[in-house]
Amino acid sequence: MSGQLVYVMGPSGSGKDSLLQQATRRTGSRLHLMKRYITRSAESEGEDAFSVSPEDFDAMQARGAFAMSWRANGLAYGIPAELDTRLAQGQTVLVNGSRAYCESAVQLYQSVLVVLVQVESQLLLQRLLRRGRESVEEITERLARNTRLDNTFIEGLREQGARFAVIDNSADLDSAVTQFLDTIEQATISEQQ
Repeated sequence: MSGQLVYVMGPSGSGKDSLLQQATRRTGSRLHLMKRYITRSAESEGEDAFSVSPEDFDAMQARGAFAMSWRANGLAYGIPAELDTRLAQGQTVLVNGSRAYCESAVQLYQSVLVVLVQVESQLLLQRLLRRGRESVEEITERLARNTRLDNTFIEGLREQGARFAVIDNSADLDSAVTQFLDTIEQATISEQQ
């Protein structure tokens, strides 16, 4: 029995990490969230991830330690090869992915469910401003790019015939988690039929 891969992505500030963490807390062992390797300082704010140097990341990649890996925003990201073992055991596995790698993920994992987390643009602007990592101009450019990418991205998924869903995380987190879990359950049922 093969498991269900749920590949989650969305713009910075959309609340992916909170959504994923709450979903796994709520369901206990029913869902497994893969912890990523990222080439950034362990002290950096954000998701709970393994922090590695670029040199260590490259060495891990060379010896096949990752089921998936990509580079974005000046960082390298890797999903441990354990992903394939968990899927082979029939588990539902959540991955915090990237739009840049999504097409590759869809080609590698035939039954992947792609979930795009979106947030109303004004709310996303407020979240990114609170973080204080970028200037207002950089954030404005990011928001415009996100809109273009999301539209192109969704159209590309449709053309590939990929299974995907869009989750709105603009309201309370609990509602978004419920929508997310319902989406996974429906996708799992339809995959088994």
